[in-house]
Amino acid sequence: MSTSPDIDLAPYIDHSLLVPTATPEHLDHWCAETQRYGFASVCVYPVHVQRAVENLHESSAVVSTVIGFPTGADTSASKLFAAQEATDNGATELDVVINLGWVKSGQLERVHTELAQIVEATGQCVKAILEMTLLNPAEKRSAADVCMDAGVQFLKTSTGWNGGATVEDVRLLKEITRGRVGIKASGGIRTPDQALLLIEAGATRLGTSRGPDILQQRSAESKIAN
Repeated sequence: MSTSPDIDLAPYIDHSLLVPTATPEHLDHWCAETQRYGFASVCVYPVHVQRAVENLHESSAVVSTVIGFPTGADTSASKLFAAQEATDNGATELDVVINLGWVKSGQLERVHTELAQIVEATGQCVKAILEMTLLNPAEKRSAADVCMDAGVQFLKTSTGWNGGATVEDVRLLKEITRGRVGIKASGGIRTPDQALLLIEAGATRLGTSRGPDILQQRSAESKIAN
């Protein structure tokens, strides 16, 4: 059982709908849950941004979307266009997968240029997805540093397609960032205890498709405890 029973999890959660089979009806349901539970955002593919914005126009929740998802291997020009289009359609948070091949080959200046262009062109909250399960410790540090230098507002652990967030990686990001940017833990978060441990390690946002389940589990645990 977690040591932080008083933390309200809902405002940490980006309610993610990133399955390729998502329909407009799925999207409407996700947006309704985002409003009902008070999640930070609904996170959707770019094709769903406009409808999500329409759904949430009277909500405090924002619409986030993914760019270069899930591999990060799109061209810089296509990522920039996608980010600008998503912004024009109403997205205010952009989760951008970095080019991992550039990180692996030491081409960090290209990672920097790509992200800095998106940050400058959109003026939105950019979250750089590091896909930390595929990086060694030195690469994690260098990628985090170059993303912060490019002006991103969050570092995100994972897409969820190659493993998920770990407490160790969140602690590492907290050490590297020293509070300069937010930390989004994403991938494989299914229980309240997982969520709370990641927050205790330093996460300021959680990406999960299981937000309602997590809150319902927590409510049930609270009733049992009382």
